[in-house]
Amino acid sequence: MAAPLELSCWGGGWGLPSVHSESLVVMAYAKFSGAPLKVNVIDNTWRGSRGDVPVLATEDNIVSQPAKILNFLRKQKYNADYELSAKQGADTLAYIALLEEKLLPAVLHTFWVESDNYFTVTKPWFASRMPFPLSLILPGRMSKGALNRILLTRGEPPLYHLREVEAQIYRDAKECLNLLSNRLGTSQFFFGDTPCTLDAYVFGFLAPLYKVRFPKVQLQEHLKQLSNLCRFCDDILNSYFRLSLGVDG
Repeated sequence: MAAPLELSCWGGGWGLPSVHSESLVVMAYAKFSGAPLKVNVIDNTWRGSRGDVPVLATEDNIVSQPAKILNFLRKQKYNADYELSAKQGADTLAYIALLEEKLLPAVLHTFWVESDNYFTVTKPWFASRMPFPLSLILPGRMSKGALNRILLTRGEPPLYHLREVEAQIYRDAKECLNLLSNRLGTSQFFFGDTPCTLDAYVFGFLAPLYKVRFPKVQLQEHLKQLSNLCRFCDDILNSYFRLSLGVDG
């Protein structure tokens, strides 16, 4: 296509091309589908206001949110799912819904709400990529936004005690990881020998959890016991991102 595709996203560390799950989902899908993205990594010259990345820009469009970006890429004929059957397509949607309901809250909690992780890893890393005074304001705003997203997934009736909320979040996430591990089994990808949308989402959600070094690691420890999911992340990093990996964060 004539119009260049430019993706603005958070950058990498700890052997990852991005430490941000939703940026990773889009970056992985672009690799899988052959979409020729120019990746613009956010740094301390950034002039954004809310941290709502990834954002895909063309000459005529600005698209945010992973699902909308992936749909846009498919319309441009960059489709990682063209070999899937109707049932596999339906399974993809079901598993993505499961990931967003059961796993994403724990990923957000690990990065943005668990105080030891937030103050020693997440806040310093993101603040270092933002210009002053945004670096003083935006990490806290992103933390509050993450907590709001977590609470939205809890539904009714509310869990009134924070510890109760945390316990349920991590129970759900561990159950989701077990389901993913069982579904993947000994396969290279979730639907055979080539990666698709579901692989991009699983990789995007799991890889930061797997690689970023946190002081509080309860979900990370559970993930590292599921060797096929760790191998899945390592294989995608080695096969698709080896040349673009940055230094540790």
